[in-house]
Amino acid sequence: MLIRETIRTALRSLASNRLRTALTTLGMVIGVAAVVAVLAIGEGARASVESRIRALGANLLLVRPGTAQRGGIRGGSVETLTAADGEAIAELSGVVAVAPESSGAAQVKHRSANANKSIVGTSPSYFEVRSVGIASGVGLTELDLRTRRRVALLGANVANELFAGQSPLGERVQIQGVSFQVVGVLAPKGDAGYASPDDQVIVPLTTHQGVLFGRDYVGSLAVQLESEDRSDEVQSHIENVLRLRHGIRPGAEDDFHVRSQTEMLETMGEVTGTFTALLGSVAAVSLLVGGIGIMNIMLVSVQERTREIGVRMAVGARRRDVLLQFLVESIIVSLFGGAVGLVSGYAAAELVARFGGWDTIVPVHASALALGTSALVGLVFGVGPARRAARLDPVEALRHE
Repeated sequence: MLIRETIRTALRSLASNRLRTALTTLGMVIGVAAVVAVLAIGEGARASVESRIRALGANLLLVRPGTAQRGGIRGGSVETLTAADGEAIAELSGVVAVAPESSGAAQVKHRSANANKSIVGTSPSYFEVRSVGIASGVGLTELDLRTRRRVALLGANVANELFAGQSPLGERVQIQGVSFQVVGVLAPKGDAGYASPDDQVIVPLTTHQGVLFGRDYVGSLAVQLESEDRSDEVQSHIENVLRLRHGIRPGAEDDFHVRSQTEMLETMGEVTGTFTALLGSVAAVSLLVGGIGIMNIMLVSVQERTREIGVRMAVGARRRDVLLQFLVESIIVSLFGGAVGLVSGYAAAELVARFGGWDTIVPVHASALALGTSALVGLVFGVGPARRAARLDPVEALRHE
């Protein structure tokens, strides 16, 4: 009954000064709204990065060559990674498929249209490993690899640039002066990292190496796993196989790097989490300002209601009753500001997503965090004014004008 009556009294007191109460809560509204909006933007960025990394392929390990060392200075990549290494890795338990990849930039022409694009030489397993779909036509075959056929699949953007919306199937394009027949067009995938399939031309690996660029090594090996749970185990086996194949002595440094999709996700998660925490800390300063505003107004309220406090004490109110009264008022003001700020934060996140083009996701814990923080701010910054009110001398309070 005491708590209920205290809350009623607090609400009546706050309602009697509506404008002052509204201005007091403004700091909390801005602070909570800013924190919620920042959390939504940060969570959206994390989810966007995660989706892009996963779009590169499911359950993926990426094997890349190490850096060469000349005269004590590291620079460039070693040229020891081969398609045969990929075939050896494909025999390991837990490996579904391996796609060797070799890339290079070249001019792609069709009649008067031309563009400088990334030319990727790979194997038929590339499309499964990298989760790349084919919108029309066919993919690569083992026969294409064995016979070094001059066939190509165009990324969605490349096809649009060279053929202006017309079907390129069966047409010929010039890649570095060599004629290739277009046998397929890749399904649009969007920006999936530093090298989007939409801006690539896919050719057989053997043709890429022997006809276009004259290489006998590959730039990377994409390894698809049965399950992410076996990532560490398979990664260890891959490292052992490659060390044996490359004749690396015990204790010597690897001439390759193996990176898992899980590691990439964790790294990017840490980066986005750090930026979210940084921006959230800046936004949280508004909560501090809002708390100071609440304390200031409550001190003014104590000064204005000194005679009222004296009357309450004279008719039997205890010091703890007065303390509780002002604490409840402070918490109510803060919670009200937090609730309004929470709604405003959701609205701000929606506006950013709709008009700013950013992905925003309001975390599930945002509501509890916002309201909990608001109550804590009200409690912390309300203690001082409440203690001051409770320590007033009843006689002196009754004399106050």
